[in-house]
Amino acid sequence: MAKFDPRGRKIKILATLGPASRSPEMIEKLLLAGADAFRVNMSHGDHETHRETIAAIRAVEKDVGRPVAILCDLQGPKLRVGQFKGGKAVIRHSGHFTFDRNPEPGDDSRVCLPHPELFGVLKKGQRLLIDDGKLRLKVIEASQDAILCSAEVGGVIMDRKGVNVPDAVVPVPALTEKDRRDLAFAVENGADWIALSFVQRPEDVAEARRLMGGYGALMAKIEKPAAVDRLEEIIELADGIMVARGDLGVELNPEEVPPIQKRIVAATRRSGKPVVVATQMLESMIESPAPTRAEVSDVANAVYDGADAVMLSAETASGAWPVEAVSIMHRIAGQVERDPGYRQQVSFAEILPDRTTADALAHSCASIAESLPIAGVIVFTGSGSTARRVARERPAAPMLVLTPAQKTARRMALLWGAHAVTTKDIGSFEEMIAKGKRMALRHGFGSAGSKLIALAGVPFGTPGSTNLLHVVTLQGDELDRHKG
Repeated sequence: MAKFDPRGRKIKILATLGPASRSPEMIEKLLLAGADAFRVNMSHGDHETHRETIAAIRAVEKDVGRPVAILCDLQGPKLRVGQFKGGKAVIRHSGHFTFDRNPEPGDDSRVCLPHPELFGVLKKGQRLLIDDGKLRLKVIEASQDAILCSAEVGGVIMDRKGVNVPDAVVPVPALTEKDRRDLAFAVENGADWIALSFVQRPEDVAEARRLMGGYGALMAKIEKPAAVDRLEEIIELADGIMVARGDLGVELNPEEVPPIQKRIVAATRRSGKPVVVATQMLESMIESPAPTRAEVSDVANAVYDGADAVMLSAETASGAWPVEAVSIMHRIAGQVERDPGYRQQVSFAEILPDRTTADALAHSCASIAESLPIAGVIVFTGSGSTARRVARERPAAPMLVLTPAQKTARRMALLWGAHAVTTKDIGSFEEMIAKGKRMALRHGFGSAGSKLIALAGVPFGTPGSTNLLHVVTLQGDELDRHKG
């Protein structure tokens, strides 16, 4: 298999690992096919299995020689109905059905809802969606002990099926006891990103960040209408955002999801933080070796919108064609980015830089890359903030991120257009230019005569001091001169 060139496209691919793909051999195949980062779904499997998966990723990362991000995705609080006599019941279409606090097995007229917090918040006219929206009920009357509903869409209801409450902010913590244990595990085992599920309010993000203790980056999953209502506040507190279209698509009308997806992507892009579009991107490839035309268009739209990454879920975790799914997603993204109209769509003309030197220089990088044939933007950074500022501008040239921090290099695997390399820190302007040229040549950013932009901060090694932009030209003999 030919070695994958990470500069072949700027959007990143986040692939979920599972029974079909967690072996070292499959992880390497997925990386070579185009994956940039891996998702470990804490909803399935035990800690020992996840520990082995993370160790396998790190071993393959070392062999491949490219920083790889690991995202541990917390399960979050999942609301479920109780149990039924015989394991299931039938809710009659347009009939009445009651959710109560009685732990006795349910029947065709009632069932226990083992979430007392719901009884205090639900009101007449609000909806309960069961089994990913297959059954839809509307509240007629609610008290502290029972919720009487009318079935707008009836059907078979089975034990422990999930419940969505789209019209109310449910007073449950975003982190269950299981999530707290899983978060501690993720931190202990070196996860680069932790994804927080079912965020409803900014306070949920703040609590998760407090528990992380400054380690790792936090990605807030937007899958509740309540989170969309407070999107800007959540973006401000998180390090990245995921458009989790699974539950979002259950709780909203189908036609509402595409414009909300675009709104979330645009708002997160303005912040300069990574945004991932997830769920059902190539769903048919769980069983089929080729996607549908609609799925291809779905992936392409996320690329045109300028998302930082697109995610594969069951397609790579448990599907029959994991490598093919990554390969096709890579090909779709590359084709879109070669489209002459892509630059116009992905550029945000209305976004002006913040009133800081660093943002003004990042904005200048993008302008220079549009005006001159720039082969690459070389960013020297410790925390990754300068790289995020440059990526926010979506420059025409690829970005080579040079950092002394391995954790920063790994997090960059979900940042648009960034190819990160871990290298020793620099101490002078001359060293910056020499190392920048050497690393650019080593990693294929240009050849003799190519122009590069170097972006850094003086004094070197000082966080948040980005104040230097320099355009350099590679000379023919520099590859030999700067080897080593």
